Amino acid sequence: MKVTGKLTKTEWLILALTAVFLAVLALLYLDASRTAEGTDYTISTQRRTQEPVTPAPPPPKEPVDVNTADAEELQTLAGIGPALAQRIIDYREANGPFRSVEDLLEVKGIGEATLEKFREDVTLGGAADREEDATGEEEAAA
Repeated sequence: MKVTGKLTKTEWLILALTAVFLAVLALLYLDASRTAEGTDYTISTQRRTQEPVTPAPPPPKEPVDVNTADAEELQTLAGIGPALAQRIIDYREANGPFRSVEDLLEVKGIGEATLEKFREDVTLGGAADREEDATGEEEAAA
């Protein structure tokens, strides 16, 4: 390859195309910078909170009487689904009214942890008290 001081036609063409490319690039840059002058951009992001997969049931508005409640009412208690509600009803029908909240531990499927979830949301109504009064009256009559 011989090095001379003169450029060939192909070299001149490449040089001219490069100059045109650089000139167009400079014009585009100037146009973009003029368009952006005085324009402020604000980009903000907000992280979405992840919703729970299974929302907790809302607490009952008033205590649920486990001695008279139907299955639907029992299901408003935390941790009580349809099957467990039916077991509470079946136990109540077979053994009479619950005398204390701890008696619910006798129902299959209710343990200490489940009972603690709804302990404050249940009442025994008057059924247990009426039964105790009847027992007391019988003893007094004897």
